[in-house]
Amino acid sequence: MQLQLTLDIPRLPRPIKYTDSILLIGSCFTEHISERLSAHKFQVLSNPHGILFNPLSVTHSLDSYLQGLTYSQDDLFLLHELWNSWDHHTRFSHTSSSQALAGINASQVSASGFIKKADWVIITLGSAFQYYLVAGARPVANNHRAPAQWFEKRLLGIDHICAAMSNTLEALFRENAHVNVLFTISPVRHIRDGVVDNNRSKARLIESVHELCARYDKAHYFPAYELVMDILRDYRYFDIDFVHPNYLATSYVWEQFVKACIHNDTALLMQQVHDIAAARNHRPRFPETQAHQKFRDVYVQKIKGLQQSHPFLDLNNELQYFLE
Repeated sequence: MQLQLTLDIPRLPRPIKYTDSILLIGSCFTEHISERLSAHKFQVLSNPHGILFNPLSVTHSLDSYLQGLTYSQDDLFLLHELWNSWDHHTRFSHTSSSQALAGINASQVSASGFIKKADWVIITLGSAFQYYLVAGARPVANNHRAPAQWFEKRLLGIDHICAAMSNTLEALFRENAHVNVLFTISPVRHIRDGVVDNNRSKARLIESVHELCARYDKAHYFPAYELVMDILRDYRYFDIDFVHPNYLATSYVWEQFVKACIHNDTALLMQQVHDIAAARNHRPRFPETQAHQKFRDVYVQKIKGLQQSHPFLDLNNELQYFLE
């Protein structure tokens, strides 16, 4: 008896390997994937602008990395006793304008160097709604809890999204000839837009991304949205807000991501890395026993063996932990 729909996800033509460097950018669902990649010791740079939801903010941030843009004091504004940037998430906000600017530009420098050598850029889009400042019609990435009357809300059209994304992708491919792009759509519902408008928003993102994947050979799609909405499709897979996928759901999506997007040899190596991470998180009741000393020695040898056979793996922190 079949109790669930199936989704045949084609494998990437060039699956991701441990030696690849990966830039991830976009919505909060990006954070889930990047955290798991980082935990498995991939070379990852995640959301250099902070969490971004809409396509224009994503393209603007990617363009800024490609152009080596730096921000100045004029790019900041003071609100609620904090210095903020309309292009950045509140994680960059600070009571000191100089410290806010230092954090932003340090992230810019890191991202500018990273994107030009990256093997993969993973883009997760969350919403097709874009907010503009009424004064000046400037698009913003984050409202920083500013008064609602400061903004005009618009639902971006498919042509608008595709045009902005195409310009950015072409600039990216010119700068970095070997990079590939993987698109996902966040399964997080933007319920503040209303159920109907959230679905209109997601539909425009999905259509835009498939248009881009048809247009560019190096652009690919991973169906995170469909896995949650059409395969799991049950409130037990969501947090208590009925909006955010819970740990069980994100774990399922991660498993499908590994099957479809990760090289087979890398997936096998990931299991060994996961075993070491799990052992490090183990908290012994009696660390002074010979049994625990033997446990530590076993993992020291495992780590040294992996470092020797796979020198690109950075397991120095784990080695130091077991040695101490």
